[in-house]
Amino acid sequence: MRTIHSGTWWPDDRAEARYRYLPVDVPAGARRLTVTLTYDTGAGVLDLGCLDPDGRFRGWSGGARSEFTITGPWATPGYLRGPVSPGSWRVILGLHRVPPEGLPWTVRAEPALSVPDPPHPVPAVPADGPADGPGAGRSPARPPARDLPALPGLRWLAGDLHAHTVHSDGVLTVTELAVLAAGSGLDFLAVTDHNTVSHHDELPAAAAATGLVLVPGQELTTDRGHANAYGDIGWVDFRRPADAWVSTVDERGGLLSVNHPLGADFAWLHRLDTRPPLAEVWHSGWWDRTWGAPLAWLLAWGTDTVPVGGSDFHAPRPGELPGRPTTWVACADRTVDGVLAGLAAGRVAVTASPTGPVLVRVGDELVAVDADGTLLVDFTGRRRPVRGARVVFPAAAGPYWLEDHRAQVLAICS
Repeated sequence: MRTIHSGTWWPDDRAEARYRYLPVDVPAGARRLTVTLTYDTGAGVLDLGCLDPDGRFRGWSGGARSEFTITGPWATPGYLRGPVSPGSWRVILGLHRVPPEGLPWTVRAEPALSVPDPPHPVPAVPADGPADGPGAGRSPARPPARDLPALPGLRWLAGDLHAHTVHSDGVLTVTELAVLAAGSGLDFLAVTDHNTVSHHDELPAAAAATGLVLVPGQELTTDRGHANAYGDIGWVDFRRPADAWVSTVDERGGLLSVNHPLGADFAWLHRLDTRPPLAEVWHSGWWDRTWGAPLAWLLAWGTDTVPVGGSDFHAPRPGELPGRPTTWVACADRTVDGVLAGLAAGRVAVTASPTGPVLVRVGDELVAVDADGTLLVDFTGRRRPVRGARVVFPAAAGPYWLEDHRAQVLAICS
């Protein structure tokens, strides 16, 4: 029983409603649902997702895919496997970019009784290491851990709070990404695919194979800004107002971060009555760190917000690796809960990479490590020279950072 919907979207349609829902009837006995969207991708952008007959989220691929399949044992990355229940499913179309001349489109949905093998099975993780693939290896070689000063019972872990896989618009599997991150010297990585949690099931095996702490995440992605939700908290509905994101994540025991608030066409524009605890002040897009706007945004937003960093990693390219920038978290233990607790407590520092100059807070002191010749700066603008490989300063409340002679930011401490 094939269902076909077609038409033309116009700017007025996008102005009226950002998301559109197309009914698809699935008969009893169906074991597979395949949906295909066709339109001129050079003229506009339509996002794709779906809900089952009970209104439950079953997946999202945004503009990264134009086709998906859901079955009981497997589903296209970005979508949740499970029973193909009979009833009226809904295909979600997000009208992201619609040109003035209109955007013709067609959606074809086809239930089926058979379940074929998955076209691109996720590689299994053998007991002695991850499967072969880009960045993969049997035993990821982790650089030596840095000895950073911390309060008794805590240790600083190096990580990245923003990365993507094939479950949204990345090119690596979860395992391949974890191997690359471990080899880059990281201790933890948050996997934050766009508007989906389909990758969460793969995190435990990849973590066990690589020794990396893999934090469940999802990037709530809209055309008025993005936010990362951290924790095993289930899917968060990105279609709701941003204040609902804050309350939902908090009620479920997770943490929310405003992402790249000054990013090009995805800058933060959402109105908020309650601010999230974290903000991704240092994003990979901050390539010229003499540009002071990210710090100016933080000081205007509120110095009680914990600044974090994220690479927004999508694919291996020259100079682009997980952990550029690196977020350091002082943790009581090397677990997901330990990383989240450290973030919630504000025990955070951010550096350009795992090996660059570091500024950490230890009780009522700041310690600059491997930062000889830099300047320590506080939010009032006061500057103090750093002389030596490990220099201690008294600390007050508020963020501090290190900069070089060109006023380039080298490290931030919450």
